[in-house]
Amino acid sequence: MSATDQPTPQAPRASGPRRLGLSGKLLLLTIPLVMIALLMIYVPSIANFWTNRLNDRLAAANTAALVLDAAPLGMVPDSLARQILTSVGARAVAIKMGQQRRLLASADLPAAIDRDIDLRTLTVWSAIVESFETMLDTGNQTIRVVGAAPGGAQFIEVVVDEKPLRQAMYRFSGNLLLVSLGIAMLAAGLVYLALHYLFVRPMRRLTANLVGFHENPESAARIIVPSQRGDEIGVVERELSDMQRDLVSMLSQKSRLAALGLAVSKINHDLRNLLASSQLLSDQLASVPDPRVQRFAPKLMRSLERAIDFCQSTLSYGRAQEAEPDRRMILVEPAVAEVRESAGLAADASITWISAIERGLSIDADPDQLFRVLLNLVRNAAQALESAKGDATALQIRITGRREGSVAIIEVSDTGPGVPAKAREHLFEAFQTSNRSGGSGLGLAIAAELVRAHGGDIHLVEGTIGATFRISIPDRPVELQSVRNERARA
Repeated sequence: MSATDQPTPQAPRASGPRRLGLSGKLLLLTIPLVMIALLMIYVPSIANFWTNRLNDRLAAANTAALVLDAAPLGMVPDSLARQILTSVGARAVAIKMGQQRRLLASADLPAAIDRDIDLRTLTVWSAIVESFETMLDTGNQTIRVVGAAPGGAQFIEVVVDEKPLRQAMYRFSGNLLLVSLGIAMLAAGLVYLALHYLFVRPMRRLTANLVGFHENPESAARIIVPSQRGDEIGVVERELSDMQRDLVSMLSQKSRLAALGLAVSKINHDLRNLLASSQLLSDQLASVPDPRVQRFAPKLMRSLERAIDFCQSTLSYGRAQEAEPDRRMILVEPAVAEVRESAGLAADASITWISAIERGLSIDADPDQLFRVLLNLVRNAAQALESAKGDATALQIRITGRREGSVAIIEVSDTGPGVPAKAREHLFEAFQTSNRSGGSGLGLAIAAELVRAHGGDIHLVEGTIGATFRISIPDRPVELQSVRNERARA
């Protein structure tokens, strides 16, 4: 790995001033809501108290009116009238019957009445406004209250002082405030505790888990254990657990890739020197006039060149993408024969080799990359057959090739035990499909990457004996005008 590939250490987070937590925000939100609820309770309550107080005065005045009206000739001693008015809490009582308006009793009437209130036409909003005007006034003004009268009277009037009414409203407000505050504090506490245990504590748990997972994202012990909640928080916990588990797995794979790249980079220099020495010996063997040496020396040199390229490509796979394929039309049969010799199956009598390639079949591909793809598949098939237990005559590797329109199809199959069901989920992912000792789990991943670079596809064919991999590589589209230009130049 180069210096640019090394992970950059993260700068420590700047810890600013500690802000208000979620519980504190919840408390600050609950307090004004409770105050609003208190206000909404208090306003109609005080208006209702004010209205009931005036209605009580009218009811007492109706009773007093019956007593005063029953006196002979309407003559009532002043001392008795004062006692009646004091019990009613009024300065005067009057009643209107027909066109006649009678003052039944009076004591210390002021020169002018300050306010008139007709309870017969009083609305809810008017009651609220009038009640607050009474509480906010100062002094001792007089109020004339008009209400319905029993019997044949049209209405009854009573003149009362405002100050006693205001003082009663103050006492009622104090009592209502104390009771409302107690109820509100109890309700607010219950709401706060319910929200705290239902939402704040789970959010704190999620936050603490995220902070701990950020400190060591490669540790499986930091993965959150989801609860059994069925609401949105439970969904978040389960999704977070799945995401963390996938991230831990991905980081583990990347760590293995980094270790592989580091190991290959360390041995790459010495290995290339050894292979270079072997190349020099091969060059000397090429000059030997022995026909057998002349036959095998070029293949040996080609194998050494590929070994050097493979060493370099393995390093490239760990840190970069494969090179773009140098595509051209090549024959498939010679490439398959070379793969068989490189895999050591030409002289292997224990495994039967079957080649069923269409005569003259050609493919538009990079020769070296196609060789690597086929060699990886053939080696996997051979290793699967070596681990299989059965009749030696049934051990076969079969390679077929055909063309379907502009697509060349090559299949590599064997009669081994096949691919396990568990391995099929991540068949073409690095470090996922190797179950044998010494396997790297890179063969199928490299083969899939090379095939995709050609715009093709590789997949496992279902329902076959053993394992069958099908490679489909389409020809490159030909630009008609360029072909015409070439023919014109020719």
